[in-house]
Amino acid sequence: MNRARVVLAIAIVAISVSSLRAHHSFAAEFDANKPITLKGTVVKMDWVNPHSWIHLDVKNPDGTVTRWMIEGGTPNTLVRRGFTKNSLLPGTEITIEGYQAKNGANRANGADLILPDGKRLFMGSSGT
Repeated sequence: MNRARVVLAIAIVAISVSSLRAHHSFAAEFDANKPITLKGTVVKMDWVNPHSWIHLDVKNPDGTVTRWMIEGGTPNTLVRRGFTKNSLLPGTEITIEGYQAKNGANRANGADLILPDGKRLFMGSSGT
């Protein structure tokens, strides 16, 4: 009987640890002291849990293009705010206000998405 309890406890701990690693906190990956504004063209949007991702091509001052990944809230959160899969089609020019990744990668946590008509959408950031 005790052996079964030990095995069950180990299994519960293992599952808990893997779940914690899969979902990170804002502070673990992004820097609230590094706000960033990106203007670019939507390449695609991934509607996946636990975070949606916008892939954005941003033109640099020298004319080259850098691909950024912008983390948003869960798809469910975005839908509840009136955002649909047709709201952000490839080729759409947008501005993102958010926070850059701590490791300097071309990733950011999105706070606000600004559409060409000026409409703002809170991206469901888990950050500040």
